[in-house]
Amino acid sequence: MRLLDSARRRTAVVIVAFSACLVIAAAAQTSRPAERSYSPPRTPWGDPDLQGVFGNDNEYATPLERPAEFDGKTLSDISADEMAKIRANAQQRMLAALPGGRVRGPDEWWTQNLDLSKRSQPWLIIDPPDGKIPALTADAQKRANTVRGSFVRQTFDGPEDFSMLDRCISRSIPGSMIPVMYNNIYEFVQAPGLVAITYEIIHEARVIPLDGRPHVAGSVREHMGDARGHWEGNTLVVETTNFTAAAAYRGANPATFRVTERFTPISADVIAWTATMTDPTTWTKPWTIAMPLRRQQQPTMAYDCHEGNYGLRNILSAQRAAEKQK
Repeated sequence: MRLLDSARRRTAVVIVAFSACLVIAAAAQTSRPAERSYSPPRTPWGDPDLQGVFGNDNEYATPLERPAEFDGKTLSDISADEMAKIRANAQQRMLAALPGGRVRGPDEWWTQNLDLSKRSQPWLIIDPPDGKIPALTADAQKRANTVRGSFVRQTFDGPEDFSMLDRCISRSIPGSMIPVMYNNIYEFVQAPGLVAITYEIIHEARVIPLDGRPHVAGSVREHMGDARGHWEGNTLVVETTNFTAAAAYRGANPATFRVTERFTPISADVIAWTATMTDPTTWTKPWTIAMPLRRQQQPTMAYDCHEGNYGLRNILSAQRAAEKQK
């Protein structure tokens, strides 16, 4: 996978003050973010204008769930001193957790490409308030590790068992908005009745109708799902259904899984994003993640996914060689 020029990542990075980060997190504690005092510009046809290129590199390696060290606390309980400590230690914790440790490159590379000292929050789940994924239903426990190519499968008998990201196919929703080591760039384009989002990694795109049309028939399944949007004040609300079994987030049931995203501009350069996962056959209640998206000046770039393909070939060839030695 390609290494991106560090200047590209550092261009026009918006440093959000800790108090502003708490506003984002606190507003997202409910399924509908509160309206902000900021009034975004309008498109010629009157919709809030979200257009531009945004990124969230600095949120890489933010824990999905609340770490044990913060047991008993909600996001609003985190003090400025605690957040400063989290930022100061974020890079070293990330490096220590990498497979193979520091063989992944010098610290300087990580600092240039992922400045985790600008992380905005200590964990991603903002609802339930305990920061934990709700318990799996009995049905979900039975389904665990049965979907080939899913993002949670633990056994690998052939190439179909590797995730769609490993195979350079898709990161789905909300995965496409959760940052990885690079390429965490998202471009918003609008037209009357439509919003399109292009994701730099895997180079996927979503065209989201805003005209109230129903979702496609249940027999139609897509890796990125079928999205429908509408405006609630300045907030773009996007509901996505009709996922494939392999793409449904964390092994959700594609027949009942729904993701509701909210994109709320809170300044000229920051969009507060939340995603609520709802599936009564997988989790005992809905749950929500959140993070800010910060404006970038560079456009999205071409994404060529090769390492996963070579890695897959090498893993399987090594396994065949090991089998011959038995």
